[in-house]
Amino acid sequence: MISLSSDHVFEYMVASGALAFDGKGWPWERPLVWSGLIKPELFTVVIKTLTRQPREGNYRWWKPWECTRLIQGGSVNKIGLTNGGIEWWMKEIAPTIDFKKYHIVGSIYGNKKELMQMASLLNRFDLVALEVNPSCPNTGNAMPIAEEVVSGVKIAKHFSRHPIIVKVSVVQDYLAIAEGLKGIAEAISLNAVPWEVVFPRQRSPLWRLEKKIGGGGGGVSGKPAQKFNWAAARALRNQRALPVIVPGVMDYEDFIRTKKRFDAVSFGAIHFRTPWAPTSFVEREMKETKEREEL
Repeated sequence: MISLSSDHVFEYMVASGALAFDGKGWPWERPLVWSGLIKPELFTVVIKTLTRQPREGNYRWWKPWECTRLIQGGSVNKIGLTNGGIEWWMKEIAPTIDFKKYHIVGSIYGNKKELMQMASLLNRFDLVALEVNPSCPNTGNAMPIAEEVVSGVKIAKHFSRHPIIVKVSVVQDYLAIAEGLKGIAEAISLNAVPWEVVFPRQRSPLWRLEKKIGGGGGGVSGKPAQKFNWAAARALRNQRALPVIVPGVMDYEDFIRTKKRFDAVSFGAIHFRTPWAPTSFVEREMKETKEREEL
């Protein structure tokens, strides 16, 4: 488990954006939430990443297949940071969230000035933590180097009253980032892996969008990314600078395997395939734990 300075303790996280901007799911997930097949309250939920100004990104509701596809064992997406901007979220979304019922983590992306502004603005909300995301593979920009990431996170921390979680990529110097943020951030998580790293000699299913706008073939999540993200997570765990949130869980075996080895488990791409599965995994584990304790 991970214990934050906000007194929030967790071991099960929903990755940024898997349950939309409010933790209650996208329109196609709402019926599953209403029926109890998805129980957001069982998790610490990271909302979809926000930027200082509205950002169009690549997602279009009328043709979502243009920027996201299922692949064997997972998914690839080139959604980008589509969002209405932080002021839109504060005005339209935040008032609809029950922050006592749901354990919400904010997520922000931007330059140092924007991180400072957003961290300050989010102080008015009862978030359990704030994620700084300098590692989205679909921004069209080069990944910031370790020194830039550390500097940006330190600025966010200086202006935020919330515990900080930093989200990194395997193509960054994640060990240097973790070491540089020791005593500043309170946990570290891993983002989707660039298509070119996972499949260096294969064309991305999103090649048409890549050809149109550039910026690579998208971010790979799920089993194809496990080799890379789990290796990074092991290195971070052995380093012991920050508690590690491991991604890539796609079935119950993954869940049990990662739960035993890391501080917390994150559910992301699995929501694209079987969004009810994380709730079933956690409820099954809770039931089996209770039965063991009663023996």
